[in-house]
Amino acid sequence: MLSLSSFTINRDRMIQEQLQARGIEDARVLEAMQQIPRHIFVEDALQEQAYGDFPLPIGCGQTISQPYIVALMTEALELEGHEKVLEIGTGSGYQAVVLSQLCARVYTVERFEQLMNRARRLFDRLRCHNISSRLDDGTMGWPAEAPFDRIIVTAAGPQVPEPLLEQLADPGRLIIPVGDRFNQMLQVVELVQGQLHVHDITPVRFVDLVGAHGWPAD
Repeated sequence: MLSLSSFTINRDRMIQEQLQARGIEDARVLEAMQQIPRHIFVEDALQEQAYGDFPLPIGCGQTISQPYIVALMTEALELEGHEKVLEIGTGSGYQAVVLSQLCARVYTVERFEQLMNRARRLFDRLRCHNISSRLDDGTMGWPAEAPFDRIIVTAAGPQVPEPLLEQLADPGRLIIPVGDRFNQMLQVVELVQGQLHVHDITPVRFVDLVGAHGWPAD
């Protein structure tokens, strides 16, 4: 097990070598990821690898995304601090905690109870009181709390789920990986005055977005 000082050194290296070196410029995103102890979001046996440039397994066939992808997607949301954000795919809870430092309120949906329970314990531990969580089919969104200024989807589907588009505020931004089960394109969907505009960011590889408006469960 690494010491706390070693985790801090590794986090500093992550910021400099993985994020800033690849063009992440948003100072608020960099500060949030500098402060959040990423290693507590993975199993004890994997903590020494928590700041590496790769995803890690978190159970239930899911992963915590590599730091660069977390930063890239967060930066693409263009958060100013007042927004209401919906996250689909709570997973480890790391992305939700990053978002919680950058917006007014986070609503996060997860389909695995084991992951949700662990994430909730971490939200409490880190005193992230502006995160609300729900166990449900994420492709259905969270209708009761819509509309959302921003939506981020941390799993890949064959298309953007229609319920998420219906729950996006105008103006609003939605970030999602779209493609087949092996190769996807990370996309930004902007809604402005009733018109949707889609922009490609970069090719990615995510776990499946499973649900009524995603891939069927195996």
